[in-house]
Amino acid sequence: MNKQILDKSFKPYLNKTEIEKAIEKIAKEINNDYADKNPLFIAILNGAFMFASDLFKKITISAEISFIKLASYQGTKSTGTVITSIGLEIDLFDRHVVIIEDIIDTGKTLSAFLPQLKHQQPQSLKVCALLHKKVATQYPIDIDFLGFEIPNLFVVGYGLDYNGFGRNLDQIMQLEEPLGD
Repeated sequence: MNKQILDKSFKPYLNKTEIEKAIEKIAKEINNDYADKNPLFIAILNGAFMFASDLFKKITISAEISFIKLASYQGTKSTGTVITSIGLEIDLFDRHVVIIEDIIDTGKTLSAFLPQLKHQQPQSLKVCALLHKKVATQYPIDIDFLGFEIPNLFVVGYGLDYNGFGRNLDQIMQLEEPLGD
């Protein structure tokens, strides 16, 4: 069923069951890779809050989670500028760190953020993303744990938004009309 969000119409792309299966797969990989390592998960707000919550519920090993707010989107386009709103206040030295992102699009946000984290000398630093728009990537990011690779679509739901709206959908929907350049 299509959904109107503000001035745009969206149609279903990934349903709740598909998302749950991807999260289950990622959680199993993380639980295996980080057994006895007490990783610190850093979820990127606002978009990753639903993914981070559901993923963290499936993490069976000893782990911690924290949040940081980074943004580079306005409307349906990236602004090209990374904005940090809420800082990270945990010492990362010698920690195993897993970044949780909702979507990696151009890669600009993480390409600006990862060097800041590496400067704090974590023992390991990996990236977990629910979605990756590989075709849109301008700043290559190594993604260690990935749910779905998607084409160049504008998507909302499950934490992803269009101008602040649509995050509360339990599925991911795509914009009906193609993205303009």
